[in-house]
Formats: sequence, structure tokens, C-alpha cells
Amino acid sequence: MPMTSAVNSPATASILVRGACPHDCPDTCALLTTVENGVATRVQGNSDHGHTDGVLCAKVSKYTERSYHAERVLTPLKRTGAKGSGQFTPVSWDEALADIAQRLQSIAARAPEAILPYSYAGTMGMVQGESMDRRFFHQLGASQLDRTICASAGAEALTQTLGGKVGMKMEFFAESQLILIWGSNSIGSNLHFWRYAQQAKRNGARLVCIDPRKTETADKCHEHIQLRPGTDAALALALMHELITHDWLDHDYIARHTLGWDQLRERALQWPPERAAEVCGIPVEQIRQLAKDYGTTQPAAIRLNYGMQRVRGGGNAVRAVACLPALTGAWRHRAGGVLLSSSGQFPAQRAVLQRPDLMPAKTPRTINMVTIGDDLLRETSPGFGPKVEAIVVYNSNPVAVAPDSSKVVQGFAREDLFTVVLEHFKTDTADYADYILPATTQLEHWDVHLSYGHTDVLLNRPAIAPLGEARSNAQIFRDLAARMGFTEPCFADSDEALCRQAFGDAVDYALLESQGFATLALPDAPFAEGNFPTPSGQCEFYSARLAAQGLDGLPDHLPNHELQGTDARYPLAMISPPARNFLNSTFVNVQSLRTIEGRPVLEIHPDDAEARGIANDAVVRVFNDRGSYLCHATVSRRARPGVVNGLGIWWRKLGLGGTNVNEVTSQALTDLGRAPTFYDCLVEVEASAVETPTLASA
Repeated sequence: MPMTSAVNSPATASILVRGACPHDCPDTCALLTTVENGVATRVQGNSDHGHTDGVLCAKVSKYTERSYHAERVLTPLKRTGAKGSGQFTPVSWDEALADIAQRLQSIAARAPEAILPYSYAGTMGMVQGESMDRRFFHQLGASQLDRTICASAGAEALTQTLGGKVGMKMEFFAESQLILIWGSNSIGSNLHFWRYAQQAKRNGARLVCIDPRKTETADKCHEHIQLRPGTDAALALALMHELITHDWLDHDYIARHTLGWDQLRERALQWPPERAAEVCGIPVEQIRQLAKDYGTTQPAAIRLNYGMQRVRGGGNAVRAVACLPALTGAWRHRAGGVLLSSSGQFPAQRAVLQRPDLMPAKTPRTINMVTIGDDLLRETSPGFGPKVEAIVVYNSNPVAVAPDSSKVVQGFAREDLFTVVLEHFKTDTADYADYILPATTQLEHWDVHLSYGHTDVLLNRPAIAPLGEARSNAQIFRDLAARMGFTEPCFADSDEALCRQAFGDAVDYALLESQGFATLALPDAPFAEGNFPTPSGQCEFYSARLAAQGLDGLPDHLPNHELQGTDARYPLAMISPPARNFLNSTFVNVQSLRTIEGRPVLEIHPDDAEARGIANDAVVRVFNDRGSYLCHATVSRRARPGVVNGLGIWWRKLGLGGTNVNEVTSQALTDLGRAPTFYDCLVEVEASAVETPTLASA
């Protein structure tokens, strides 16, 4: 076992092991795990890491409870009952690997594209998330997966405007005088940023939260702008209008470091505050004052998160907001600019890790993970290609997290679909598997991590031996590759070797080994003199690359697919932000966290509740043409009138009635990035006629 801190006492054999949080969060915390006699007894934040500063969220502080959970899958399991029944029997690794390899080889001999990997951010680690698995499926010639379910609309928007997933440094928000927290419940989903924001607030900064929901973060800001879902671009364009008409502009910065100003100016002038106020459903004076504050305060910073891009026009909205700092010259200051994701600043060697050169000469098709509900139900056709005959799921729980889940369930319930799931638990998706293979948790394997909130690389050492017969994701794919007869030397690379390959010589691996993290050498104010990583080197208000695709080269407001007021049957707009004590569908089965969260909740404004005869705590049915689900109503002004907040994502089998919020979300995609539109959803809500169901226990 690797030792990373002094042994406290030979009698207790207690050590501290340095690691990294693996979860889908911008904070990417540095961890310290206390291990006594081979057992992890505590996980805490590493106080030597500046961004973590010894502090963890409530979820990850319970990580030992998750790792030692009584229902942890610790041996390979083979299905014995009907799909979805959750009935399995233990088998040996040899039996499981032999059967899986034989089944995949049989399909690959006819149509390798009939095999599909399905994974996302169950771990953000570069080794256990995107290394040996990619090599395996590339060699196999399997279909590729378009991994778009979270961030790709915003990522594409940043790429078209700033040149990549780049922005200001997280730590310098502490020096800002104005912070716009736009589409982010930072207290729940970006705790360590919130500490910097609080520091700025103590130093006199003004904090403004822009969000359809009155979040816990909004409670702590000076102002909350509670706009309608999907109207962020309209607000951003109106801010531009005011910056122009009041000449709150940095003309020198615009002239030297931007592209397309004349075109953007013309478009912005079409968006007076009165027009945006009507679209956004907010007071016109709120827009005027926000524009004045932003235009006359330096340094001003914008913290975006991914909530605002989960609507039809999400990419355009991020583009519009990303243009704002260049108009005022905010980028001149290290505490000015915008940050959505910092992940594009890391010198990751993804091609070395993933080996796309192993793919066949004819590049296999790509299937979007958002549309898995439809795609698992498609037959073979010239346009689609071969029917999906096998799916290997890891680092994801699509039956719970993918949209339009009734179709997802239908697809996974196909008797002719061979399904392998690498997991820690019998999740909603694992219940439909032919084989469940036991995977290690972060305490049991090597990995290396970048961040999308700060700019440090972190190394994760295994703190304990794998529990039961669990194997790391990379080891499982290494074993499958051997069974399939893949002889390329890259399939023999160990997990630790993969850690070293992730950044090569671009990051000091010895420093990672000695302190657990390494900070990238980057300028404090990266775009003070332009030098954006765009083709032009400028902030591109107008994107010729988008125009070449037949798209609008300028950002604009695009109304939602499901625009409120267009369907009398479904008058309410629904967003589905995360429950505070879960992370997507992770941690839902951790009893202590589920006890705190309580139950599946729909926040509904008092006016909307009264009109429907819905009392606080009542069980309600939320429905549209796609399906329905049951939850408890919380009558609250956290919801704006006409908008309901379905907090997610509960495991279906641990919620009410065996469904969750994704029963009503759609498979429609965003304007840019082929991403999901979870927050672009019309529903109706009614008091449930069903007697109050009891929550399942785990």
C-alpha cells in the first residue's frame, strides 16, 4: 500500500494516503484518506492543496460509507431472472470474461458497429474514465459514443468564442468587485468557488445570482435575477445593448482583440431592455441596473455553470455571455473575465491514452448518448447502420440519467440486447445487465485527474486493496482485450503507467508523487493582451466556423423547443436541477445522504399550487406526453410562477412509483454541441390519486 505521510504509530499502522475526488464537479478536491490496518476510516480534504484547503462537500466526506456499503457488488454477477428484475448469481471472473469475450467476438465478426460503449463521468479520472476502455473499443471497431450529456453545448460555445474551454483562474474571483453567478448553484455544486466568492463579498464585492430557481446561492447573494428558463441569451444581449448605448465599452480592447464587433453591435441594438424583460419575465429596471453595474465596475467576473445550456438555445446563450468581458475590457484584470470550464488549459495527451489510431480505416459511426432511448429501439437501416446488439456501460447509469427514460427502459429491456455493466452497485441500469462486473472505487485504484474548475493536476493513489474481487475499469478492459486476442503492446500498460502517459513530460510526475498535485504554469490574466486560442487569436463575436456550417455566426436568443404558452395541456415549464445531497445519480443509495435529502421533491410556486389544489408535502403526478412520475410537492417561492423545479436525480427504484424526473424530459438536442435539453420541458402537475407510496430502502 502506498504511504504518503508519516506513520503515526506502528501499533495502529495508521497512514494517510493522498488522492483526488473522482466526481463530476469543478472543484476536483485533493483528498487524504486515513487507513488503519488496511481499512479506510476517514476521507478528508487535503489542507496543503490551496483550492481544497481541507474542506470537502457533505457527499464526498461520506466516501468510506459508499466504499464499504453493504450492497457493494464484490463479485461478477450473471443474470438469472428477467431483465430489470435484479436477479443475479455470482460467477467467477474466468466464466464472466470468457462468455463476454465470446459474445462480443461473435457480434464483431459480423458487425462491430453493433457494439456500443456507454460511459460518462461516473469517474472524471483520465485512466479509469478514458484510457484502456477507449483502446479496447477502438481496436474492436465498435460504434463511437458522442459523450454530450452534460457539457458539450457550453464547450462548443466557448470554443467558437474564446477558442476552447478556457477562462480566468478560479482563485482570482476572490479579488473581483462584481461577480455574476450565472446558472450555478455554487453552494451545492461548486463549494470551493463559493469560498472565493465569499472572500470577495467580505472585501466589498457585489454578488448577483442569475437563475430561474431561487437557489441556496441566490439566498446569499445581494441580488437574484429570476429569469425564465432558456432566456439567458436575451438577457446577455440586452446587457450589450446598454453597454453600447451608455458607452460602457473598452474601445481599445474591442479594436485590438475582438472579431466581428460591427455585426455584434448591430444585433445587440435589436435587444433593448424592454424586449428582453418581456422575454425573460423580469423587471426592466433590473436589466438596466445590472448593465450599469457590469459596465462601470472593474474587475467584474462571471461564473457560468452548465444549467443555462440545457435548453434549445444553450450554446448561443453561453456564446452571448462569453462575449461580455471583451466588451468592457474585463480580461485586462486577473480578477475579470468569465469561467465556465478550465479543462481546455490542460496539456492532456488524450491520443496517447486513447489510441484512436487503433480504429479501422473506415471510421465507425457515432451514436449520441442523449438519444440512447431512441437508438436502442432502432432496427438496422442504411441511415442508422446495424441495430445495437451489445452495450457495455461503465461510469454511467443511463436508465436513471438519460432523458425520456421510458424509452431507455424499453431499449435496455430488449432480450436480444447483450448488456455488460461495470459498477459498484446494482443501479437501475445494472438491473438490466446480463453481467455486472465489480469495479473498484477511488480508494482502490490509481488515477490522474485534471479539473474543469481550477488548473491543478491531481494524482490518486490507491489507499486500500480492492474489496472482494473488484477490479479497476482499466484492468477489466485489459483482461477483456487479452481474452479477445488483442496483442498490441498498449493493452499491457498498467494503471500506473497510464497515469504517467496522461500528461507525459508536460507535468512533473515526480511532483505529483510527492505532494499529490501540480499547478499548471499559466499567466494570471491570460487574455489581457488578447492571444485567445481561436483561429484569429481574438475573441470571436462572429464565428466564421459556425457560418461555414450554415449556422448563425453571431450569438442570438433561440426560444425553447417547448416554449411556455404553446401547449395549453402543459402550461408549466420544468427544470430539473440536482438535489443538493446527490451528484447526478451517484450517492443516492448512501443512506445517510438519502436521509438528509428525504424524498423526491418538486418545488412549485404557491400560486401554481393553489390553482391546482396542491398542498405542501402532497404526492403529485408530473406528466406530459412522454410519461409521468410521482414526487412530493414543496410549495415554495424557490420556484418562480409558471416554473416547477424537479430536483433530481433519484434512482428510479428508490423513488416513488419506480420512476424519476427523466420520465418527462426529452431527447431533443441543443443548437450547438448536440447536447441534451433537460431544462426545456413542458409539464402539468396534479395531485396524485395514488395512495402515498413508501420510499424504497437500500
